[in-house]
Amino acid sequence: METNAAITEAPATEAPAVSALERRVDLSVAIADFEKEVDQRLKRLGKNMKMPGFRPGKVPASIVRQQYGEQARHEALTEALGQSFSNAVSAQNLRVAGTPKIESKDADSSTHLEFSAVFEVYPEITLSDLAGVEIERAVLEVGPAEIDSTIDILRKQRVRYELVERAAATADRVSIDFLGKKDGEPFAGGEGRDYRFVLGEGKMLSDFENAVIGTGPGESRSFEMTFPAEYFSKELAGQSVSFDITVKEVGEPILPEVDADFARLLGVADGDLVKMRAEIEDNLRREVKKRLQAKVTGQVMDALLQANAIEVPGALIHREIERLMQLARDDMEKRGMKVKDLPMQPEWFVEQARRRVSLGLILAEIVKLHDLQAKPAQVKAMVEEAAQSYDHPEEVVRWHYAQAERLGDFEGAAIEANVVDWVLARAKVVDKPVAFAELMGQPS
Repeated sequence: METNAAITEAPATEAPAVSALERRVDLSVAIADFEKEVDQRLKRLGKNMKMPGFRPGKVPASIVRQQYGEQARHEALTEALGQSFSNAVSAQNLRVAGTPKIESKDADSSTHLEFSAVFEVYPEITLSDLAGVEIERAVLEVGPAEIDSTIDILRKQRVRYELVERAAATADRVSIDFLGKKDGEPFAGGEGRDYRFVLGEGKMLSDFENAVIGTGPGESRSFEMTFPAEYFSKELAGQSVSFDITVKEVGEPILPEVDADFARLLGVADGDLVKMRAEIEDNLRREVKKRLQAKVTGQVMDALLQANAIEVPGALIHREIERLMQLARDDMEKRGMKVKDLPMQPEWFVEQARRRVSLGLILAEIVKLHDLQAKPAQVKAMVEEAAQSYDHPEEVVRWHYAQAERLGDFEGAAIEANVVDWVLARAKVVDKPVAFAELMGQPS
């Protein structure tokens, strides 16, 4: 089928450009060839068409056209335009980002059908010199203090609470009834029965916790407080309310002793404390290494974005927004939330999507230019290291290598690590000690 195409930058007067990456293709399809293709498709469809009163393949052409005419025309035109568009962009060596928008043109032609396709292309990326870029690399050595701190955390994770008859204090777990009122009327979400929380963990607002502290089992208290201006509920943000509370129970935290029983709780069958510390140290070193790598990777990605400002195709951003929204929905469903009851706006994900797409394009260019693809030995080392946190590492390794797609995350991580190493070798790197609590995300 005869088709013609010409590519231009989309003129603002005809179709306002989304970005400098927007292009226009004018497509022309010969009507005679198009109708011939439609007839051929209808003949093929007619050979298999069944209808009562006719033998298979003997249905009159007029009935076949009536039944399948629109389908045949749509398929023939789609194929012709697709082939014409593909030939046009290939001739110009254009990398199309997203799906082109094709519209019919008003043209005075008795021999051709005229169309216009507007689309975006991938940007041309020229990587900047990184010699003047400074990157802070967080460093931390794991020693006895870090191991002791981790043991303290493990003890707190296994805390039990013993009921006491005294006023509640920070670190106690309390059970309370409460009723909140605004302008003398109960408000949504302001009532709870037998509600449990630990004082000092920040689950409740500080003014609320301070009112509970000092109150013993069976005691009631009324107080007023003002919600923060940035409170998530717009109806309550910055508003003054009153609460009536009754403390039902006060539980005092009892931490387990660091003894053989504690070691067995952590999976050391014989209760050997030396072995327990050794296992904690091994796991801690792996976790610290992972977190340090994540911090320096974040620094590198920020540096690459700042050094390489690029135009990003809107089509790719839109696609990434859709992906991020679906991931958010999946995560909320796993947490037991009803997604249909939670409005989700694409605007929430725009900046994150733009960052991810920009980095993806920059990283792809670096990997291509400097051959930074993942090496099999590198991927294997990552798989083996990750498997060490399981009871039977060799089985975990075999499971990952049983199917090639299971290695995808490790291959991606290896490529990312190669890019980070490449950047660090060219930028000015300043090592900066980081506090253990900060690195591990522990409250200060």
